[in-house]
Amino acid sequence: MPNVREILLATSNPGKAREMAEILADSRAPVRWRSLSDLAGRRWPEPQETADTFIGNATIKALHYARLSGLWTIADDSGLEVDALGGEPGVCSARYAGEPKDDRANNALLVRRLAGVPAERRTARFRCCVVLADADGVLASAEGTVEGRIIDEPRGSGGFGYDPHFWIPAAGMTAAEMSPAQKHAISHRGQALRRLHDLLLALLAAAQG
Repeated sequence: MPNVREILLATSNPGKAREMAEILADSRAPVRWRSLSDLAGRRWPEPQETADTFIGNATIKALHYARLSGLWTIADDSGLEVDALGGEPGVCSARYAGEPKDDRANNALLVRRLAGVPAERRTARFRCCVVLADADGVLASAEGTVEGRIIDEPRGSGGFGYDPHFWIPAAGMTAAEMSPAQKHAISHRGQALRRLHDLLLALLAAAQG
């Protein structure tokens, strides 16, 4: 029986942790998934995400928690890029409206800044970069994107973040109206994690010798 490896998902967001574990789950991979909320009693400091790219911040986060936990760690950095706003909110997506992080405030600010912008110019994309690291460095990384446009009125009760305002023409609905299976199939995080999944399987096999 292969040894079960614990891998830390570097998020304290239960929705994101569940989504990541669902996408990465594989009967061939003897993994026990942990999240930061499982280790909340350790009172670890948060990393300073000072990079100006998603891959840079994902790397900072993965290395930070891998070194604190001693576990292989998967971290992501993701966000929304709106063309009419010059790529905003970008790496500032989670704190677009300031501290503390507030999805409702972020969405309200986004809609205000797009006031008067016609629908055809509201093109946007979700971008996600994921990094797997151990205490010594990066083991693997992957990226995914999904194209859409921003709508003023929220639609749907699923997902989180900007999902209710992110209309995906190919699906005919917002990200918040999708079932988890639909979202995983096309989302930026789903794409990135599926690409990382294949790399992870190879790394686990090599580690088993």
